[in-house]
Amino acid sequence: MMTSSVDGSVEPRLSIVIAVFNEENNLSALVDEINAVCDERGWVREIIVVDDGSTDNSARVAGSMANVTVFRFRRNFGQTAAFDAGCHAAQYEYVVTMDGDGQNDPADIPNLIAHLEANNLDVVSGWRVHRQDTFAKRFVSRGANLLRKVFLNDTIHDSGCSLKVYRRECFDNVHLYGEMHRFIPALLEMRGFSIGELPVNHRPRRSGVSKYNAARTIKGLADIVLLWFWRSYSVRPIHLLGGIGVLFFLIAAIFGCRTVWLFATDRKLSSTLEPLLTVFSFIAGLLFVSLGILTDILIKIYYAISAERYYSVREIVKNGAIMKVADSPSRLSEARSGRASIDAS
Repeated sequence: MMTSSVDGSVEPRLSIVIAVFNEENNLSALVDEINAVCDERGWVREIIVVDDGSTDNSARVAGSMANVTVFRFRRNFGQTAAFDAGCHAAQYEYVVTMDGDGQNDPADIPNLIAHLEANNLDVVSGWRVHRQDTFAKRFVSRGANLLRKVFLNDTIHDSGCSLKVYRRECFDNVHLYGEMHRFIPALLEMRGFSIGELPVNHRPRRSGVSKYNAARTIKGLADIVLLWFWRSYSVRPIHLLGGIGVLFFLIAAIFGCRTVWLFATDRKLSSTLEPLLTVFSFIAGLLFVSLGILTDILIKIYYAISAERYYSVREIVKNGAIMKVADSPSRLSEARSGRASIDAS
């Protein structure tokens, strides 16, 4: 529920999730800015910092700040895993995601929330109209955005912008892996959620170096192909694979008729490839149909037991206390609300 202010207006409560990897020199200033924005408006908030296996003092810096909960991964699992852990642990009705490098401006959060409420949206994504990145990074990002529009019908101009506002229930419907964090709006739109966007400020990096590299680009492109399949055939993959199988069966029938005709007219079958192509096409068709049936069964199993996470949380630190927690979604939520046992040693 939302809280009421002195004048009777309803104020939002925010869960702000910050993904961090080696950002010890940027984190304090960013959290101070977030607190200033919220304090100015009297907003209740929780700040969740997910340390994605940092090798610097990011976890220690975050853990020393009041009213900040820190999720420490055992190793670097990637930004998608960080957002997945933080967002599924969020308690309040609005979830805000941000990078830990300080390039996202907390001053944009009120505008994003206002746009979400005014238009009755489920998600509002930031749009970095004037990006403070290198030409190469902007060029690759524009190419990826174009591919998303073609394959996924993604209408968002800048899905790669980490600054987004969600209604909490969005994360009851998505589980993230790979490089899927940039596709959250597309995933939610596939499930019927309403998506919007708003131009936001994008600032130069204060300290440190960008973690963006070619490997992440390749993974992102592969995820586009996967999402295209998931968007088109996630419920019944047999429609795609079975269709390919039927095509091979038709090819086998054509070559088979040709082989029968050659045999009936006393032609030498040893001098033609038709018999071999008939057998090959039939086997290929059989394999694709079988694969489609098997994939259909696996999809049904996935929908039944898809709650497992692929990352591992070392510990959760809240107000200086280390909380013992098992790596399951329910236990992560319990730890966020303080129901997990606390190890004060």
